[in-house]
Amino acid sequence: MNLVFLGPPGAGKGTIASQAKKHFDIPHISTGDLFRNHIKGETTLGKQVKAILASGDLVPDTITIAMVEQRLAEADAKKGFILDGFPRTIAQAEALNSMTKLDAVVNFELDREQIIKRLSGRRVCKSTGRTYHLVFDPPKREGVDDETGEALIQRDDDKPEAIAHRLDVYLKQTEPLIAFYRNAKLLVDVDASLAPEAVLAEMVSALA
Repeated sequence: MNLVFLGPPGAGKGTIASQAKKHFDIPHISTGDLFRNHIKGETTLGKQVKAILASGDLVPDTITIAMVEQRLAEADAKKGFILDGFPRTIAQAEALNSMTKLDAVVNFELDREQIIKRLSGRRVCKSTGRTYHLVFDPPKREGVDDETGEALIQRDDDKPEAIAHRLDVYLKQTEPLIAFYRNAKLLVDVDASLAPEAVLAEMVSALA
């Protein structure tokens, strides 16, 4: 099963991907993880990405495409994969078409109000990175980490005005992709407002 996951920030793609990879027994390939692994491993591509990010520029399609192509050539991806964070542009989608054949592109749908509620409720322990949510996964004591007792913080990019900006960028970037895959008869829309287990069940049923 060769899958691409699309969805706005806060739609829970990472959570569903971690469950779906077990269900289908295929790897979850996140471009964010690919970048970090290449940088950590000091590969040729990793060194290029590190220099680009350090200069404040965006990583060009050519490098992202090369990283994904290398990863899809690995043995564990031969029986299928879940791509998360790629493609982001039509150029990347066309490059992916030339690498492999997709079975489906899952579009996780969540309305703007729910996205802002989900993301703005997130709180983080600065020293450990442990994440909480004021509504869905609160700490035992309000405002402090369960383990260290440190005060929890709200990241700048989890503040409502920053979330609204991220959503505008996402919509501008991905609307053409959604149309591209809908035209290709590959798009499967899934309601991401449900509990993760229900979202997974709906997706598995739709893909079947």
